[in-house]
Amino acid sequence: MAFYVIDPRTRADGTIRYKCSVRVKKKGKIVYSDHRTFTKQAQAEAWGKKETFNLESNGIPDPLKSVLLHELIGKYIEDPNVHIGRTKLYVLNMLADSDIGKMNAFDIKSHHIVEHCKNRINSGTGPSTVSHDVSYLKWCLKMAKASYGYALSELPIIEAYDLLHSQNLIGKSARRSRRPTENEIDKLKVGLQERSNQRMAHIPYVDLLDFSILSCMRIGEVCRITWDDVDEQQKAVTVRNRKDPRKKAGNHMLVPLLGGAWEILQKQTRNDARVFPFNERSVTAGFQRVRNELGIEDLRYHDLRREGASRLFEKGYTIDEVAQVTGHRNINTLWQVYTELYPKRLHDKDV
Repeated sequence: MAFYVIDPRTRADGTIRYKCSVRVKKKGKIVYSDHRTFTKQAQAEAWGKKETFNLESNGIPDPLKSVLLHELIGKYIEDPNVHIGRTKLYVLNMLADSDIGKMNAFDIKSHHIVEHCKNRINSGTGPSTVSHDVSYLKWCLKMAKASYGYALSELPIIEAYDLLHSQNLIGKSARRSRRPTENEIDKLKVGLQERSNQRMAHIPYVDLLDFSILSCMRIGEVCRITWDDVDEQQKAVTVRNRKDPRKKAGNHMLVPLLGGAWEILQKQTRNDARVFPFNERSVTAGFQRVRNELGIEDLRYHDLRREGASRLFEKGYTIDEVAQVTGHRNINTLWQVYTELYPKRLHDKDV
């Protein structure tokens, strides 16, 4: 027997939401359950009546033909064989908590994608950030059949792309060219050293800052290096699972440590399996706090990676040599850094 119940809930801001739960009971046991939350009781009742009618008419849906998007996302997050980075995890959790996350993944159409993106834009989110939503949602739908047997498709995303682009609901992020000045670096080192001295859990912020610049590594990569990854003969380290849009895991690279990075690594204490045994978020948070206290504007920790690449170019390294350090598979990004450093190089050759 199919039935529904409505449970009014008062949120922290005082507004009321109506949770409608639809269930099927057989021999005293719940054999099927689904729920949605609405802003109006009439909407909740309408949905409850429609769903109970469908269940009475068509029976309980095939479990492989019905899965809420947030449930599908939960499977990915909990799957030990699925590698999910910090950004993707954040986006997936956000999608799971959104309105589209409450939908049956089989019911998601292109107009639902567009509606989700419009809601995100109206909330103040930028097109480049919304692009992450669409990209990871496409990944969820595309991989569902091979991963868990759900015959889903990324077609709704593909059908929505033209409209999303034409209405500027999604777009590429603006390419950054921010480099810290020598004065900013000096101020940061003073502030970071003071922070290191004040904290009980000592984090060598200055060493991490210098190492991040000289090695051109992401802070997550820096904090994952183990002493077993260190190659003493070649003065290099193996960077594991390096970010690559074409390969999510197992992308290991042997990276030479140049310009003093090797010396910084060697002076670290060896009381842990990792060279820099610190939480990357703590390192980034400390950097941001000092930066803000100093009034340094529009500088991100990731900009240190670009600073490192720029310094290598300034020392005369070629693009392919810099790519060996930075790990860029697509050298177009490095080419842009190089051309911004030397915009007049062709004119100089023409003299």
